[in-house]
Amino acid sequence: MKKTPSTGIKHLLLPASLLSFLFVSACSDNSAPIDAGSSPVAAAPASSMAAATESLGIRAIADETVEIDMSQIHNPELVQIFDYIDENIDEHVMNLRRWIQQPSISNTGEGIQESAFMVKGFFDQLGCQETNVYDVGITEWGQQGNPVVYANCDEGKEKTLVLYWMYDTMPVTQPDLWKNPPFEGRLVEQPPYKKVMIGRGANNSKGPQMTQLNALMSIKAVTGTLPVNLIIVAEGDEERMSIGYRKFVRDHPELFEGADAMYRFGRQGGISGGSEGSVFVELITSGESWGRGPTYSNIHGGRKRQVDAPAWRHIKMLNTLVDETGNTVMIDGFYDNIEPLTEIEEAKLRQAAETMNLEVAARNLGVARFISDDPYEVVKMASAGQSMNLDGIWGGNMFEGGSGAILPNRIVSKHNFRYVPNQDGLDIVDKLRAHLDKHGFEDVEINIVGDVPWAKMRYDTEIAEAVMKTFDAFDIGYNDPIAEQESILGGYWPAYLFTGDVLDIPIASGNAGTGGNSHAANEYFVIEGAGGTYGLAGGEKSIATVLYNYAGLNEAPEE
Repeated sequence: MKKTPSTGIKHLLLPASLLSFLFVSACSDNSAPIDAGSSPVAAAPASSMAAATESLGIRAIADETVEIDMSQIHNPELVQIFDYIDENIDEHVMNLRRWIQQPSISNTGEGIQESAFMVKGFFDQLGCQETNVYDVGITEWGQQGNPVVYANCDEGKEKTLVLYWMYDTMPVTQPDLWKNPPFEGRLVEQPPYKKVMIGRGANNSKGPQMTQLNALMSIKAVTGTLPVNLIIVAEGDEERMSIGYRKFVRDHPELFEGADAMYRFGRQGGISGGSEGSVFVELITSGESWGRGPTYSNIHGGRKRQVDAPAWRHIKMLNTLVDETGNTVMIDGFYDNIEPLTEIEEAKLRQAAETMNLEVAARNLGVARFISDDPYEVVKMASAGQSMNLDGIWGGNMFEGGSGAILPNRIVSKHNFRYVPNQDGLDIVDKLRAHLDKHGFEDVEINIVGDVPWAKMRYDTEIAEAVMKTFDAFDIGYNDPIAEQESILGGYWPAYLFTGDVLDIPIASGNAGTGGNSHAANEYFVIEGAGGTYGLAGGEKSIATVLYNYAGLNEAPEE
């Protein structure tokens, strides 16, 4: 694998005295000095790859009713790796706990810089020859991007995989609803599982990513090398529409030269590589722009008897954007240019709907019910639907309970549009602007937060086959992805950068293990499995198996 230069990019560097505090085991710092104008960054907490300091009593194989078919594990190295994972599972759980204990909230900036260097420490300990934290600078829509962590791990192997990571999480918006502190990483019983770990980022996405890292470290511990070369890129802006990641990959495609495919962290039974489109905007109504109501700051709410209210104007404006159900977007042309589903896609959706129990699915999601009572329509909406959401609105008195008369001078609402082929996110923003102007809201400002275009993917690829072969060996049921044609088969994530925008390589996700409550209270990751769901140890074994399958090192011996 050819190692590419990394000149011309800002590197963030911690002093050696702080690096020695960061990592329990020795590691090298390969980053260059900070460029002029860059600011030093505070030290992160101790690396989560430190040795476990307590016995957790984790059962590597717990209450699962599924098991690995060892007759499909042909390489004896994998057997040794499985044993190593079982023997060190307590330490691996502690690795996840320590990472959850480090906040990394991109929307507020809390812990972002510290987390970036913590992730760099992970890659240092993995033995990657090049690890750097990059300052991406000002992004396309005017915001400073969060650091991107890049690693190049040249193992001298034939194939090279890109691993996509994100180290940022959502904020904790409803702390009173959490059963346990969101940054503690507490192990609790949650039927049917004897042990899950509760914490912000546990499922989205520190749990799945630590599953990967634990697996990689286990492979190195047993064999001294990895079966493939790795290029790892971890962004800190996924919850901000990947604005920094977008700029980093577009500015420096040379850092990904030689990549054959991308393997993305995933979930049990799911195989995907594509993405729906999503564009995120803020709508802002202010007395200053309107020319009526308070122009400088909030004023006393009693003045509403005399003064116009920007807040009521904002509500009237929002009311024009959707129908009375809130489920149909009323912007002219919003549903134009939609590519119809193919017969194969329709058949796959109907197949998935056959086994869907809407009542159970709604309960598991934590909602009262779905928009439709038809399982097919619900599956179709999730896979190929369009929407405009009201993600949040604020201004004036933001304290629940009590009183406090306020007439706000400024109201802001957040909205994400989900769109599909062949729609265009920025075209949707133009149509939104035309809609507001048509309805007399020329003064309402649109602030674009970011845009992640849709991306399609084929699954008749070696990396997808490696995942499916692993699922077969682990007795994990899955719906075969569409191999004959390009398809989305995936929720929003910045896949587009590697499906033709910058690079064009195969992508697939999928492993054992799971979690839940992403973006919600009591987010969790399964540590001890139950029923048909593997725990953390099973997830790590599946990652190792995927890599060996992809490298062609787990083939059945010739008769």
